[in-house]
Amino acid sequence: MKYIVVTGGVLSGLGKGVTTASIGRILKDRGYSVVPIKIDGYVNVDPGTMNPYEHGEVFVLDDGSETDLDLGHYERFLNVDLTGESNITTGEIYKTVIEKERKGKYLGKTVQIIPHITDEIKKRLKKLEADIVLIEVGGTIGDMENMIFVETCRQLSRENSNKFLFVHLSYVPVINSGEQKTKPTQRSVKELLSLGIQPDIIIGRCEQELQDKTREKIALFCGVKPDEVLSNPDLDDIYKLPILFNKQNIGKIIINKLELDRKPTYTFKWEKMVEKIHKPDEEVTIGIVGKYTGLEDAYLSIKEAFKHAGSANSCKVNLEWVESDEISVPELASLDGILVPGGFGSRGAEGKISAVKYAREKKVPFLGICFGLQLAVVEYARNVCKIEDANTTEADSKCPNPVIDLIQEQKEIDEMGGTMRLGAYNCKIKRDSIAYKLYQKNDISERHRHRWEVNPNYVNILEENGLRISGVNPEKDLVEIIELPNHPFFIASQFHPEFKSRPESPAPLFIGFVRASLKRMRNR
Repeated sequence: MKYIVVTGGVLSGLGKGVTTASIGRILKDRGYSVVPIKIDGYVNVDPGTMNPYEHGEVFVLDDGSETDLDLGHYERFLNVDLTGESNITTGEIYKTVIEKERKGKYLGKTVQIIPHITDEIKKRLKKLEADIVLIEVGGTIGDMENMIFVETCRQLSRENSNKFLFVHLSYVPVINSGEQKTKPTQRSVKELLSLGIQPDIIIGRCEQELQDKTREKIALFCGVKPDEVLSNPDLDDIYKLPILFNKQNIGKIIINKLELDRKPTYTFKWEKMVEKIHKPDEEVTIGIVGKYTGLEDAYLSIKEAFKHAGSANSCKVNLEWVESDEISVPELASLDGILVPGGFGSRGAEGKISAVKYAREKKVPFLGICFGLQLAVVEYARNVCKIEDANTTEADSKCPNPVIDLIQEQKEIDEMGGTMRLGAYNCKIKRDSIAYKLYQKNDISERHRHRWEVNPNYVNILEENGLRISGVNPEKDLVEIIELPNHPFFIASQFHPEFKSRPESPAPLFIGFVRASLKRMRNR
């Protein structure tokens, strides 16, 4: 098996995920099958119970796995649907080993980090099948949290049946004089060498392009050739990174080092897609009304979905972040469209409801996602159906008219992790609806991450007052899509369409939303 391992040095947050995804894209374009895996050192079993401010967006896969946001990068760059096998954590590995020990699977042996933990990690890595397995080791070399994963990769690299290539992404600071300093990278590589690994490629993460003398110095002190030191400068768009790496011949270096056979190239032209994104005919401004707006990574997939939908409409989407706790009418008046995204808890809910009401009454294009759908139902029940005390039991557990409530199976759950309605579920769309015009089919499958649902006891009164339920889950008859017929564009989904949006296949709801927002912008 052929493996590429991406590690990080000096500090975290350098963009290992985007770097890994870019390498994968380059290899895919050259005809190779690639499967990525993200390794996280935290003791959580998965990121599902983490606050977005702790770890950014939780990215949900078709199989219901709650994973690191880097898997979103992998899916978008590679245009693939991954499974939970592509994300492992310290917590998950230790949990599995301890459960095996409790069941007597180790036949009375002393269970140790080496070999039992490392063997369990190896087992997970060996399950993946492709021409090349891409391994991203989270964190920074030198962290205690990821040492066991680095050691596992070292052990695997010594097995005769495997061929490994190590890529080290390291920070290259620029001081006030303008000099690019290589010492942090030198020390980071020495740390890696002390763990038994010599990097094959070093990528310098810097504000600017690496100078030739910087490359030569890193090569000299870190045991690689100058052309094996690559530049990863600040870019205005992450989708430009594969193009930049291609210009530095990373594909050729990898093919030669891993002794890969040549294959027919992939037909999709990445460069043309990126060029279209950056040559828009028009611009549109859309507001995202949320409570995690202080960290844009909390809505990373939404940001990317707008980029894809903007390209499909030949326009640039400018995003305005509106904090739902501090919402004001003048803020909303300047927008061409309003989106209320997913979220949990009561904080900011009333501000989001105000935004929904404004969009409905002022005929501003509106898209609600997950919690956004639920609050749109609450707003409609209160102000159109005249159920003044309507609410969601997530915000008020004792509300007399719970138009949004837990279904029975959720009421019986007492654990938080991995117990929501997660992953891909079917949705049947009514033919004469906005949703059908966008998807162009009756049956779709989209990803979910929520506990609360539209209360079926209130469906009739909502429909009698003009709310259109245009999509339902056929297995449980749960509301999936709502829309307003007499509105330029008012639609909300219980699912998260952003999780399946790709540069090669933008999400239909986002395409329609951006198109409607463009129309409003032109007519203002």
